[in-house]
Amino acid sequence: MRIPLPAQAIMMRCFLLIFLLGAATASHAQRSFTISKASARYSAKITAAECTTEQCHGKGTIRLYSKETKQLVQTFTSDDLNFYLDARQQPSVKTVELYGEQSPLLFDDFNFDGTEDLAIRNGNNSSYGGPSYDVYVYASRPRKFIRSAELTALATDNLGMFTVDSKRKRLITFGKGGCCWHMTTEYEVVPGKGLSEVLTIEEDATGGGEKVTVKTRRKINGRWTTTTRSYPLNDYYKD
Repeated sequence: MRIPLPAQAIMMRCFLLIFLLGAATASHAQRSFTISKASARYSAKITAAECTTEQCHGKGTIRLYSKETKQLVQTFTSDDLNFYLDARQQPSVKTVELYGEQSPLLFDDFNFDGTEDLAIRNGNNSSYGGPSYDVYVYASRPRKFIRSAELTALATDNLGMFTVDSKRKRLITFGKGGCCWHMTTEYEVVPGKGLSEVLTIEEDATGGGEKVTVKTRRKINGRWTTTTRSYPLNDYYKD
C-alpha cells in the first residue's frame, strides 16, 4: 500500500529527529580514561558524565588502584570533573599552568610528610572562574585519603591550584585584582597545626606611570617584617 505523501513527510521528520538526538547524545557522551603516569604508586580510572572531542565535564568518578597489587584503593567523586583533552583524546598529566591547563588529577606530597597526596578537579570555582580542586591527604593510620578542608580552600580561593616547592617545603598561591595588582603568598605546613602564612609579595602597578610598587612581608621567628620598594615597570617585568 502506498503511504500518502504527508505521512511520508511525518516519518522522515521523525527519523531526522531521532538521528539528531542520537548525534547530540554521542557528542556529549560519558567517557572513561585510564591515567597511569601521574603517580609513582597509583593508576586511576576516571569517568566524566559529558565529553566532547575537546573537553569533559559534569559528575565524575575516580577509582584509584595500587600499581603494585592492582587492587582498588579508594573511590572518589567530583561534582564537576572538568578538563580538556589533547590531540590524542586524552587528559593532560602533571600539568599546572597559571591561566592555562590544569590536569584533572594531581599527585604530590602536599603536606610534606613523605607520602603522595591527591587533588581532584571539581570545576572552575577559583578566582576569575579558574580551575578548583578538592585536595586529599593520605592518612597512614586509616590507610586512606582524607579530604583536607584547609588545602581545598587554598585550591579554591586563589588563582587555580597552588604550586608545591618541595625543596623549601612551601605551598605557593597566586592572586590578582584586574590587570595591575598581583599577590604571591607562601605557606609552611606545621605538623599538627596546619598552614602558616610566611611570605607575601604584593605587586601594585595601579598608580599609573611606569612604576610598580612591591611590598614584601616576611615572617621571621614568628614576627613579620615589611619592606616596600619601587621599580621601573619595564625592568621589573622584563621576563
